[in-house]
Amino acid sequence: MKENQQIPMWKKVCYGCGAGGGNVMSTLMASFLLAYYTDTALISAAAISTMFVICRLLDGVTDLVMGGIVDRTNTKLGKARPWLILSAPLMCIGLILIVSVPRGWSEAMKLVYAYFTYIFLNCIVYTIFGIAHSALLARMTRNDKERNTTSVVSSICNNAVGLVIGTAITGMQFKFGWTVTGIILGVTAGILILIPGITISEIVGMSEDGQMEKNESLPMKEQLPAVLKNKYFYLSLLIGAFTLLMNANAIGSQIFYCNVVLGEPMFMTQLMSIGQLPGIIVLFFMPWFSNKFSKRNFMLIGAGPMFAGVYALIADACDYGEWKTGIRSEGLLASSQSIGSKIGIGFGSALTGWILAFAGYNPKEMIQSETVINAIKFDFSWLGLIISVVLFICVLLMDVEKYMPQIHEALGKEEIRE
Repeated sequence: MKENQQIPMWKKVCYGCGAGGGNVMSTLMASFLLAYYTDTALISAAAISTMFVICRLLDGVTDLVMGGIVDRTNTKLGKARPWLILSAPLMCIGLILIVSVPRGWSEAMKLVYAYFTYIFLNCIVYTIFGIAHSALLARMTRNDKERNTTSVVSSICNNAVGLVIGTAITGMQFKFGWTVTGIILGVTAGILILIPGITISEIVGMSEDGQMEKNESLPMKEQLPAVLKNKYFYLSLLIGAFTLLMNANAIGSQIFYCNVVLGEPMFMTQLMSIGQLPGIIVLFFMPWFSNKFSKRNFMLIGAGPMFAGVYALIADACDYGEWKTGIRSEGLLASSQSIGSKIGIGFGSALTGWILAFAGYNPKEMIQSETVINAIKFDFSWLGLIISVVLFICVLLMDVEKYMPQIHEALGKEEIRE
């Protein structure tokens, strides 16, 4: 009964603050980082796009390693909380460094700096944060309805922070410059991420005296094979990848659409508001809709519900894996969403950069060619539609909820199916 307890609303909001902190970084990287590198740091779009993709290869390794580390962590705070707390100051440092490329350096040295800071922030810091935060939801309760509402509150906080940050960055960097903007973003993200780390207790897998249960810390050689047999690990990865691919590409191309096609950089703030608000409103209906129908059907509505649903479904996938194999792996299951999200952010931003490079974009030219303008228009519209069709198919296959009644009955009786 303890593991199925309800989560107070204030704890749901605290959990959502962590998501908002992570979205400070996501918004910067998906919306503004490519433009910062090309237009401010003066690094070629092709070189940066290649960097985004190369770092995806490292991401796959660090995410799986971190997932295994979380699963093997054994502390009085639990598995996820210690790493969430650690990620807060690291996120602050990483956000400051990534927009502090030394302007007096050669382009080659600037690119080296970009690689080091991007790998630190995205492949290390965000890996620690993303996996710990996602795993924490699965350890707060086994009650799937409570997970649904917690995920909704988290997504509302996530979108609200994204709305504020997305609309504020353009004005901040025009007024204060990128260094001060990076400090503001870093401190904001660090504080928001620290909130769930210090306020939320882990319940699932913890004994009455606050110690972890014996079967809660298994070696990677036992955890990984069990997770790789879970088909929802792969579907979670794909959903995370295509959701962020669509989102990052749309927002990444949006800033160039405003600057080049419309000639109005500040219009970016209005587009960010228009894009975020409908998704926030729709999220308020998720608990009712998900309980009456399913989280999967709710996710099919659009990108905003996609973010809310996937976190809750990953927690369900943890239960599914425990039901099937007897091994519960919140960390490695959470790594699927982390891997997917960063693949999506990286390739989404890279797509915009590659398209710009292919079309002949030159940041030093005040007026771009018709080829560049048409390329930006295609990137901003039709490419997103193509990606969304693929994402729709992936969500249709994510049917873990149909097993939940059987899973709850079996796990409630401590009967694990082989």
